[in-house]
Amino acid sequence: MDLAAPLGGTFGTSGQATLRATLVGMPDRTISRSGSIGSAIVNALLLYGINVWPGWRVLPFLTADMPRALDLINASLIAGIIVNLVCAVIRARALLALGNLVVMGVGVAAMMRLWEVFPFDFGASWSGWPVVVRVLLVLGIVGSVIGAIVELVNLFRALAGLEPRAR
Repeated sequence: MDLAAPLGGTFGTSGQATLRATLVGMPDRTISRSGSIGSAIVNALLLYGINVWPGWRVLPFLTADMPRALDLINASLIAGIIVNLVCAVIRARALLALGNLVVMGVGVAAMMRLWEVFPFDFGASWSGWPVVVRVLLVLGIVGSVIGAIVELVNLFRALAGLEPRAR
């Protein structure tokens, strides 16, 4: 009995060929090259803006503790640049899902570091800002975890050779 038949695939040589094609770049029309390149450019501009000019120090609400979180923020942006550039060249759903999982993982680590360090000082302005920032961090973490679950499903669907869901 072929266990993969309900999934629209097969085990054996043709199934292995399908899996190999999915992993190494079977063209996927749902992945936009321009979107991937645009995302990489935005991430590169953010990386430059945070670290070079004008730099994070120009924001009056960031404290001297910001460098304690900056390494993971930079890692998240760099991972996003790499994943988007690779996915612009190699259009494979499995590769995109795996790359998105990596980027979300580093992003969650960066948000958790921001929560831990909390390099924000809003001075005498509205006293609710720290709560707002913490709520936004929680929303970002929860959203990333949900996104990671979705990308995990996308990864398994791509590896199984299933077509992307219609939108």
